[in-house]
This record gives sequence, C-alpha cells and structure tokens, in this order.
Amino acid sequence: MNEQAPEPSMPGEELVRQGLADLAAGRETDLALLILIAAPRLKRLGICVPEQIRTRPCEHELYARLDQRLGTAAHSYYNSLIRRIVSYARALEHEQTRVGDRNRTTSQQPRE
Repeated sequence: MNEQAPEPSMPGEELVRQGLADLAAGRETDLALLILIAAPRLKRLGICVPEQIRTRPCEHELYARLDQRLGTAAHSYYNSLIRRIVSYARALEHEQTRVGDRNRTTSQQPRE
C-alpha cells in the first residue's frame, strides 16, 4: 500500500495530522478517535492509520467523551467533526483523481 502523510492545504488536514500524532503517541483523544472512525476510508487513500482493537465502537466512545465535556452541544460538535473528516477525505480523493488523470494524459502523449 502506498503510505503517505496527509496532503497539505486540505480542509480538515489539521485534524488528521493531530489525530495521527495522538494515535502514534498512544493518546486517546477526540481527534484520535475521529481518525479511527475514518480509518477504512483513509487507508484506502493511502494514509497509514495504526490498527487498534476496541471494545466499543469509536463513534460511541467519541460521542460519550463529547457529551461528558459539552453536554447538549455534543451532538452538533460530533457532526461537525464528522463533516470535516469527510471533507478531508473527499478533497484527497479529488486530488488523487486529478493527479492520476494528469499522469494518464501525459503518458498517452504521442512520442516524436
């Protein structure tokens, strides 16, 4: 698998970088849990996400942490985090497709 660091200048990049750093350091943070939620999609995009065995779904763990800290605001904050990680994944997919299209076009140019 092509392992890479997250692309710079993408929406949500700071969440991904911090979440990956937290996972690498063994910290269970909101952003680490967010990365684990998005792990299947991020891995398909070539981002190395450490494997972790969980007793509870990460979605539930993240929401419980937010609920404890934010109370009634937890729902909207949780949704905003999910939207941001999805936005990042879509932007990275778009960039990879664009670069792949450019590479295919260049390789199909007739040679002199």
